[in-house]
Amino acid sequence: MKLKFNALAIACALATVSVSAHAVTEISWWHSMAGALGDRVNGLANEFNKSQTEYKVVPIYKGAYDEAMAAATAAYRAGNAPDILQVFEVGTATMMYSKGAIKPVSEVMKLAGEPFDPASYVPAIGGYYAAPKGGLLSLPFNSSTTVMFYNKDMFAKAGLDPNKPPVTWTELAADAAKLKASGAKCGYTTTWQSWVELESFSTWHNVEFASKNNGFDGLDTRLKFNSPLHVKHIENLANWAKQGLFTYAGRKDEATSKFYAGECGMLTGSSSSYADIAKNSKFKFGIATLPYYNDVPGAPQNTMIGGASLWVMGGKKTEDYKGVAKFFKFLSQPEVQAKWHQETGYLPTTLAAYEITRKSGFYDRNPGTDVPVKQMITKTTDKSRGIRLGNMPQIRTIIDEELENVWAGKKSAKQALDTAVERGNLLLERFEKTNK
Repeated sequence: MKLKFNALAIACALATVSVSAHAVTEISWWHSMAGALGDRVNGLANEFNKSQTEYKVVPIYKGAYDEAMAAATAAYRAGNAPDILQVFEVGTATMMYSKGAIKPVSEVMKLAGEPFDPASYVPAIGGYYAAPKGGLLSLPFNSSTTVMFYNKDMFAKAGLDPNKPPVTWTELAADAAKLKASGAKCGYTTTWQSWVELESFSTWHNVEFASKNNGFDGLDTRLKFNSPLHVKHIENLANWAKQGLFTYAGRKDEATSKFYAGECGMLTGSSSSYADIAKNSKFKFGIATLPYYNDVPGAPQNTMIGGASLWVMGGKKTEDYKGVAKFFKFLSQPEVQAKWHQETGYLPTTLAAYEITRKSGFYDRNPGTDVPVKQMITKTTDKSRGIRLGNMPQIRTIIDEELENVWAGKKSAKQALDTAVERGNLLLERFEKTNK
């Protein structure tokens, strides 16, 4: 009996060792993708989990980008931060200066011995998330950019060519006037006014939004979006608003519903709105490049990146980092990225994913979906690489407040932009002092 008991104990011990040796390492992934996009995020995790037995990625929705970032900050201080955090592009500077809180993606991949080539990414995307001394700080994931959507049926009714969208801002104003004359409630509207009308406007025209190459070259950067060109553009929008050609719909993406409801003939906003517009609109629509002023030297250049990237949090075990690296290798596969791009409307982050999509005939079957890609695959300049500023979410709020004063007729374009620059620079000075 004693021998049997000992044999049973040994067997149980061996079984425990066997289970421990094959225990799955969980990788937590906090994200901000709700609804159908959240389902696709879960799908990516499930696909990876089924592809191997060592690691299990657990995606957790943590609310909007700013909410997820705040939750991760609190979790890090409490010692229980996630392994992976999805952060919107305007949070890049804050993340990169969070000493110890993050581990650059290039370091994680090197630690795990996984192949990783930052040069494989679309220039405007890879360049934005690049570390000052090379490599990538975070993994590009759901990247988007600014484009223009237009209602082809409304164009035809107004006597406009439905296959010839406006290319310049002057042409847009003329088309908006014809749309209004034909009975349209709204000729032109925009989402995310700071991103579209000032940030992406700057990179598209190859002019600085802020000094020090838009913050890439130092913390002592200061805002410069009150230049004569920026003032001219906001003045034009204000005049078009008075004439009923431009309609302000809100600070975020409220304008999208006005477009797919058939109220507005033209909309500027995120390329990622494609799926939403395709699902909800009852009319033929087209996708075109962001308008530009053709008297500005160097324009058009490339538009501004939007969306988010995946950051690896600091202070984790080596095994956790190996799991993250394995997952990132999976996400970086051209076939995986191409599918994500085609299903969501977000940009293909690598040139290989773009080529797969192009060769598959997707762009031929869905005309215009290659427009945002073509806007981004050009070689960037120091002025068009992107905007990397501390406290950028708060600066956007200031810009929203000041632009709303313009639309309401309370301030001139110059007064509003001057004030926004002055208020925003105080935030930049504070960020510089905190992170020196």
